[in-house]
Amino acid sequence: MSPRPDPGREFILTVSCSDKPGIVYAVSSFLVQHGGNMLQSKQFNDRKGGGFFMRVHFAAQDEIERLREGFTYVADSFQMNWQLKDAATPTRTLVMASKFGHCVNDLLYRRQVGALNIEIPAIVSNHPDLEPLAASYGVPYHHVPVTAATKGEAEARILELAEECDAELVVLARYMQILSDDLCKRLEGRAINIHHSFLPGFKGAKPYHQAHERGVKLIGATAHYVTADLDEGPIIEQDVARVDHELDPEDLVAAGRDVEAQVLARAVKWHSEQRVLLNGDRTVVFR
Repeated sequence: MSPRPDPGREFILTVSCSDKPGIVYAVSSFLVQHGGNMLQSKQFNDRKGGGFFMRVHFAAQDEIERLREGFTYVADSFQMNWQLKDAATPTRTLVMASKFGHCVNDLLYRRQVGALNIEIPAIVSNHPDLEPLAASYGVPYHHVPVTAATKGEAEARILELAEECDAELVVLARYMQILSDDLCKRLEGRAINIHHSFLPGFKGAKPYHQAHERGVKLIGATAHYVTADLDEGPIIEQDVARVDHELDPEDLVAAGRDVEAQVLARAVKWHSEQRVLLNGDRTVVFR
């Protein structure tokens, strides 16, 4: 495991803008002027779309507000979308789930052992089933039932909880409710969903059983940002596992849960480390 960032001394700068000469020079000059030491730098030039994307992990003695103030001139010069964050500060993450606990448990465990630099101030669910799991990790649990008649009220409560928790990220860890277009827009760019990769072939209930009937040889999972287009947001990570005829539907479900947990964990990790930049309907992921 890599060394943990030094709080208040290591920072992550992310930049996206139209590609033009001088961007790397301007960023490097800014770091030199502020006594910055570049620890890692990655960039991507989208030749087709004309965009430029950059992530820089650096050490500096200046306070973060002074650094932000100093970089504003550079950002304005190139009309950049940018963020500058303390590399050691955990991302406050509101986790949402229904009855399946494999992804929730995986996130809680990884957070506990330090594999994810996130804080989980609360778990929200439309069922009470996972409350004992949350309690075992000392995380507050909020049961917010959802019916057709109460959907608007429930979503208002979810937003309220996100604000109360000061959540920077919302993770749908197998939350089996379709979010309204309004809530999707309110959470745009800061909500991650995980689902099996059988869509659109096997929709509805028991997709793994449907896949078993068709004799699939690969199962997988997709983690993506939430948008109003159901399960079609910008993809962050995907993975697959090979299966064969010896596995029954329950075996496929178990294998699928393993892949889902791993894919979601990687997506959350990369987002929390500011490694994911939006590029229209796609993402740039600096691993």
